[in-house]
Order: sequence, then C-alpha cells, then structure tokens
Amino acid sequence: MDKIYIPFLLQAPEKTEELQIRDFIRGLESLTPVRGELTIAHRGTYLEVSAQVETIVTLACHRCLQNYNHRLRVETTELIWLEEEPDSLQVFPLEREVKVEDLSEVLSPTGYFMPEAWLYEQLSLALPLQQVCGEDCPGVETKSSSSQPEIDHRWASLQALQKQLRLKDGNETTS
Repeated sequence: MDKIYIPFLLQAPEKTEELQIRDFIRGLESLTPVRGELTIAHRGTYLEVSAQVETIVTLACHRCLQNYNHRLRVETTELIWLEEEPDSLQVFPLEREVKVEDLSEVLSPTGYFMPEAWLYEQLSLALPLQQVCGEDCPGVETKSSSSQPEIDHRWASLQALQKQLRLKDGNETTS
C-alpha cells in the first residue's frame, strides 16, 4: 500500500481518495487479507479518514489457551489535523501537563499519510481485550481429582529429608 502525498489530495476529485483494500497488513498476523475500503478526504485544515475493513485473525483463548479464529471488523472515522509542528523539535521535560486538545493526531500539510500504518493501528485497537474462544469455554483442565494435593516429583528428595527430620525430632522428644 503506497503512502499518499497530502498536497495531491487537493487536486483529486472532491479532494477525496478512495482505496479498495485487498492486502495483508505488515505486522498484523491475519489468515485472510484485509478487505474493504478506505476513504481519505482533505477538508482544508484536517483529513477525514474513514474505513470499513475486515479480516480473520487467530487468537489464543485466555481461558483454555487454545487457538481460535476471530473475525475482526472495523468501521471507523478519524480526523487528523494538518499543521506544521514547530514545537516538535523542542526538548520537553520527562513530565509535563498535556491538555486534552493536544491528544490528537497531527500531520504536516506537506507530508504523507500512511494508509497501511493507519489501518494497522485501527485493527490493533479493535482486537478484543478479553480473548475467549466461546461462551461455553471450560477453561484449563486440571488433572487432580483426589483430595491429596499432587506433589511434583522434583521435590521428592526434599520430602524424604523432611520425613527423616520429623522422625528424628519425634525420637528425641520421646527419650
């Protein structure tokens, strides 16, 4: 997927570029190519970027640890402000107060828009936080059904030493 030079959008019909997406996104592990459409519209001081895309990804269930396929769909719109960033060259302290207005995406009006990177971010944000293969997922199976806790065989030597110490302590207290 090619990057888009932002000033060229001003010359496009209706200042809009529509892309048909049928490609794998670098960095996103998916079974199928990402399919859908991406629209980038130049609105003077900002870009309006919208996408309707989908793909299938393989996830690991957080309960039973089995892999399962998940259909990932994204239908979103984002406004990206266009302004030169003279402050970006300044060195800021490690801690500083950030205003809510500063929490927005900003691109240079003479720069590039990277559709593949933007799609990667949107699809990554759409991944479920709680990855569960199904509502009836049993979780991790445990083998222990007896009332005695199962002892790891690697601790057998320590357990034998512990029994010897108990016997020795028991003999000393009775004599």
